[in-house]
Amino acid sequence: MDTGAGLPRDVDATRANDARLCDFALGGKDNFAADRTAALKLADALEETRYLLSEWHRFRVRALETLLDAGVRQFLELGCGMPVRNNVHDIVHARDPQAPVVYVDIDAVAVTHFLALLSSKATAATAVQADIRDPAGVLGHPEIAARLDFDRPIGVLLIAVLHLIGDEEDPNRIIAGYREAMAPGSHLVYSDLSGEEQPADQVATYVRIGEEVGIPVTMRGRTRTSQFFDGFDLLEPGLVSPPDWRPSGVSRPHTRWLLGAVGRKP
Repeated sequence: MDTGAGLPRDVDATRANDARLCDFALGGKDNFAADRTAALKLADALEETRYLLSEWHRFRVRALETLLDAGVRQFLELGCGMPVRNNVHDIVHARDPQAPVVYVDIDAVAVTHFLALLSSKATAATAVQADIRDPAGVLGHPEIAARLDFDRPIGVLLIAVLHLIGDEEDPNRIIAGYREAMAPGSHLVYSDLSGEEQPADQVATYVRIGEEVGIPVTMRGRTRTSQFFDGFDLLEPGLVSPPDWRPSGVSRPHTRWLLGAVGRKP
């Protein structure tokens, strides 16, 4: 995408957007010049960040396989971003084509692209535009209420999204809103940025660049992140660098920029 012509009213093509930045980083074409500039600026300053998306996506695949093995057959991805290879519905429907999957994002471009992708095939998945910071609004959305049964176990994914939500917006409250609606046997899949194992100057550089490109970033260490799993039992090996979460195969050295875990509601 090279211009903002024909875009939804609430989309500003002149400002970088995290979902479109990630799309560019993965070789996609659904991004604008501002997104490309921001992605290159970050990668040039901190080369290891080129591998963050790969770590996130591989973790998501392993986590979903674990949930499917546990019998979970409905999924809600919060802050889904742009479609990628091995989307949630691709992984889930390889095992159960009838399992409902709902994507949620505040960005109209991301939702539009998911809907276009899903409309080309018979699928039990859909996407809705909503603000994940409002759990009641999300859970009450007609498309979500019609497709997902919260009286049965569900997999809720929060991957690469909470770093966009500052502590002043109370992410504990947000997660609690979803947790309270989840039936026993449901799972929370989480991974996000943590600067805990990085030099302070590199963390400062990451945060500064985020502010410069208009994508403020909040990083959280192990102690803070563990609070998000109040009310859940962590699956082994607990809260770790995503490549260390039930690894399979060979991967490049870890970036150590991320933390990830899967919790089960008892």
